[in-house]
Amino acid sequence: MFEILWGALALLIGLAVGAGLTIKWVNHGANALAERKAAEARLLIEEARSQQKELLLQAKDDALRIRNEAEVELREARQGLQKQEERLQRKEENQDRKLEGLERRERQLQTRERQIEQLYQEAERLKVEQVTEMERISQLNREQARAIILAQVERETRDDAARRIREIEQHTKEESEKTARKIIGLAVQRCASDYVADITVSTVHLPSEELKGRIIGREGRNIRAFEQFTGVDIIVDDTPEAVTLSCHDPVRREVARVALIKLLKDGRIHPSRIEEVVQKTQAEIDAIMREEGERVAYEANVQGLHPDLIKLLGRLKYRTSYGQNVLQHSLECSLLAAHMAAELGANISVAKTAALLHDIGKAVDHEVQGPHALIGADIARRLGRSPAIIHAIAAHHHDEEPTSVEAFLVIAADAISGGRPGARRETLDLYIKRLEALETVATSFTGVQRAFAVQAGREVRVLVQPEQIDDLASIHLARNVAKKIEESLQYPGQIKVTIIRETRAVDYAR
Repeated sequence: MFEILWGALALLIGLAVGAGLTIKWVNHGANALAERKAAEARLLIEEARSQQKELLLQAKDDALRIRNEAEVELREARQGLQKQEERLQRKEENQDRKLEGLERRERQLQTRERQIEQLYQEAERLKVEQVTEMERISQLNREQARAIILAQVERETRDDAARRIREIEQHTKEESEKTARKIIGLAVQRCASDYVADITVSTVHLPSEELKGRIIGREGRNIRAFEQFTGVDIIVDDTPEAVTLSCHDPVRREVARVALIKLLKDGRIHPSRIEEVVQKTQAEIDAIMREEGERVAYEANVQGLHPDLIKLLGRLKYRTSYGQNVLQHSLECSLLAAHMAAELGANISVAKTAALLHDIGKAVDHEVQGPHALIGADIARRLGRSPAIIHAIAAHHHDEEPTSVEAFLVIAADAISGGRPGARRETLDLYIKRLEALETVATSFTGVQRAFAVQAGREVRVLVQPEQIDDLASIHLARNVAKKIEESLQYPGQIKVTIIRETRAVDYAR
């Protein structure tokens, strides 16, 4: 029993000792952990203090920097305010000076107004005194005198006006026709000239009959080349030592005539030489036309014409209207219009310039559609002529209603020049118009380069651009041209349509 008690006591004592040791060991570990934590806490505190010092230093630096920047901005703002204040002060000083000047001028104006008022009152007083004195002398008041004077003036004026109107009407009726005939007669007398009707053929005399064969060439190659390059028909008939050039376009005919004469003198007649001579002759004829335009402008005393107008005037040297040379007709119209304008007191410069240019549209009417009067007016407008001249050109065939004296003078000059006996021949103009219509129809198709009406209008030769029209298209083009001629033109017999397409290969030997 006692052993059991002792054993239990020993167990209790052992448990108590173990528990004490365990508690001691636990307390020791806790103290060690607390010491470590305290050390770590002290370390963190030191680091926090160090960071606090750094942050304080950085904050002081930032504060100092911000303060300096603020002081700089404040100083600049103060300087800007000071400059503005100085400008405002100068403006105030200027305004004060201006205000003083205005006040001074106002005082001067007030002084002048008082002086003017005094003078006005003095003038009114003198006027009243004069009117009173006049009423005393005439024994009439002002209203009565005014009524009497106005009635007398009105009666005399009405009688004089009626008498003058009757005299003017009577004089106009008696003298208008006489004056018009006198003016026209004087104008015609001063610039009368002879006319020779132009023809559409030219004859070139040959030194010998053998040259006809050379002109024709082997298998006709020379004559074909010549007709192709000039657009002129060569007639080699039984006439001894002569060939005939036929073409409705006188410029082409003149080029062909001069070129043929040169070829006959040179002796070398072959296609390449023909082309070279025709090109050189064309340049020479262009120079001649320019010289003719300058000559006519000089004779008409029309100055300041555009060079293109001079060039178009020269083209009229080889143009005819009803057999009358258009360039000579234009010169005569200019002289007639100038004389009539001088007699009537109209604008001489406008009249003579418009009359000189009234048919300028005929120089290009085969290239531009429309009446030649409107074509010429458009050309004059584009080349800087005045509206008065443009209107007179457009109205000379009543394509526009004439509204100026100069326009009527141009109409009269045109009628006088063209209506003189023997000046014109209608059949020639109709013939030329028919040939021009043929060429116009042919050139209206795409790919056509040039067209020439030959054989008195019985044939039209069409030169096409080889890069646009091939051999097959040439056949269709010939059929289409013939069909359009049948539909749009009236002509006797038949017209042959020839399409010419040429391809050249050129190289050089070096």
